[in-house]
Amino acid sequence: MTLSSGQPPAQWSSKLSFTIAAIGSSVGLGNLWRFSAEAGTNGGGAFIGVYLLCVLLIGIPAMMAEFLVGRAGTGSSALYTSTDLAHRSAKSSFWGIGGLLGILSSFLIVSFYCVIAAWVMAYVPKFLTGAFDGQTPLEIAGQFDALITSPADLLGWFLGFAALTIWLVARGVNRGLELTSKILMPAFFLLLLGLSCFSLIEGWQSGGTAQALNFMFAPEFGKLSGSVAVSALGQAFFSLGIGMAIMITYGSYLPKAVSIPRAAFVVGISDTLVALTAGLAIFPIVFQFGLDFSAGAGLFFQTLPTALVTTPGGNLVGAAFFCMAFFAALTTAVSLLEPLVAHVCEQFGLSKSRAALICGAAMIAVGSACLVNSRFLDFLDTGLTAPILLPLSALGVVVFVGWRLQDSIVRGELGEADIALGKLLLLLVKFVAPVMICVILVSGVFGAYFS
Repeated sequence: MTLSSGQPPAQWSSKLSFTIAAIGSSVGLGNLWRFSAEAGTNGGGAFIGVYLLCVLLIGIPAMMAEFLVGRAGTGSSALYTSTDLAHRSAKSSFWGIGGLLGILSSFLIVSFYCVIAAWVMAYVPKFLTGAFDGQTPLEIAGQFDALITSPADLLGWFLGFAALTIWLVARGVNRGLELTSKILMPAFFLLLLGLSCFSLIEGWQSGGTAQALNFMFAPEFGKLSGSVAVSALGQAFFSLGIGMAIMITYGSYLPKAVSIPRAAFVVGISDTLVALTAGLAIFPIVFQFGLDFSAGAGLFFQTLPTALVTTPGGNLVGAAFFCMAFFAALTTAVSLLEPLVAHVCEQFGLSKSRAALICGAAMIAVGSACLVNSRFLDFLDTGLTAPILLPLSALGVVVFVGWRLQDSIVRGELGEADIALGKLLLLLVKFVAPVMICVILVSGVFGAYFS
C-alpha cells in the first residue's frame, strides 16, 4: 500500500541515517535526569547492573519487534501496519491495538514534552546573562518555581519549540527527521563528552569523581531488591522509547537491506552508553557539592545551577549543558510527533506538511493546557502514559510478533544475515518480554494509584 495521497512510501537514505535518527529518538531528557535520579535512589551500581540486563533481555528484543512490525507492513502508520499484518496472518484486527495505543502515547507525550523543553530553552539565556550569579541556593530554586508558575514567561519558548518541531516533521523523512538527527546528534554527543570530561576533572581533587565512579561501577549487590529491579526494568523500557509507535513508524521507512536484529542491538546499546555518559557528567558534580540524587527536574533546574555558578566558567558550562538538553529534546519531540502525522497522512490522504500542521495544532492545544496547569502535565506523564499506555502498547506488539504474526513474515523480516541473533531476540520476545512488561504495567499502576 502507498499513502492515500498517492505519494510513494518514504525511506531512510542510508543505514547510518536510520541509525542516527533512531538513536536520536531514544535519547532524550530521560537519559539525562531520569537515569541519574533512578540510579541515585536505587543503589547506584547495583541498579545500573540490572538496568543493563533489562536493556539486553527486554528492551532490545521489544525494539526489534517494533522494527519488524513497521517494515513488514504496507504503510507508515503504526495502526494500519499492525492491522494489515493481522489480516495477512488471518488474525483479528484487534492486534492493531499496540500501534493505536502507541500513536496516542506519543502524541500525549510530545504535547507535555514541549513544555519541559520550554523550561530547558529558558535556562540557556539565564546562564549566558549571569542570572544566577551571586544568588543563594534558595533564590536560584525560586527562579525555577517562578518560571513554571508563570505561563506567560514560558509561552514564547513553548510556541517556538512546538513550531520548530512541526516544521521539521513537515519536511518529511529525509529533509526533516534525517536532517535533525544528522546535525543535532553529533553536536549533542560532543557536548555530552565535553561536559563529562569537565565534570570528571572538576571533581578529581575534591573526591567527587572517585565517589561517582565507585558509585556507578562498584555495585553493592546487598542493595538489590524487588523494587530496585522493577525500577531498573522501567528505566530501560522507557529510555529506549518502546511503546510509543516511534520504532514501528521508523521501521516502515527501513530498507530491506538493513538487518533488523542488528539495528535494534546497535540502537539499544548506543542509548545505554549515552545514559552512562550522562551519569559521568552529573554524578561527580552531585558528589562534589552534596546534591540530592532524587530531585528529578529539580536536580536540573535548581541544584545543578547552584553548583555550576560556583565553578570557573560555570555560566558557559551551564549554557552548554542546557543546549545539550535542548538538542536531545528536539530530536525526541520530532520522533514523537511523527507517528500521528504518518497516521493522519494515510487516514485522510493529506500531504505531510498539511498533516503536520493539523497534528501540531492539536499538540499545541494539549500542551497549552499543560503549560497553564502543571497537575495536568503530571497526570499525563505519571498517571496515564508512563504507567498505562506505554506498557500496554508494547505488550500488544511483543505478544503479536511472538505469538500471532505469521511465521513466514517473521522469518522474512529477520533474514539470514544475523539469523542467530534474530532467533535469540525472538525467543526473548516470546517468553521474557511479555512477562516483564506485565510487571512494569502492574507495578506502574500500583505505584501511580495505590501507593
